[in-house]
Amino acid sequence: MTSISQSDSVFYFSIQAPYKQCEVLYVPTMPDVVMVSESGLSVQVPTNRLRQFVTSDGIKGRFRMIVDANKKIKSFERLA
Repeated sequence: MTSISQSDSVFYFSIQAPYKQCEVLYVPTMPDVVMVSESGLSVQVPTNRLRQFVTSDGIKGRFRMIVDANKKIKSFERLA
């Protein structure tokens, strides 16, 4: 788990998408997707951060993204 500093922003996402919907993550002209966090904020997420979690069933789970004060993603991880 990545440490969180006071200047970081933390976003939580619950994702349940079948594999067919995940195919868009592999389109070269689609480098980012906009997701709505559990707090209701729209957040732009690079598709390469999501690809690692795609299985033959799609993507399922609860995720946490930590962004530093410079808007750089520190981590994007699935929570247990």
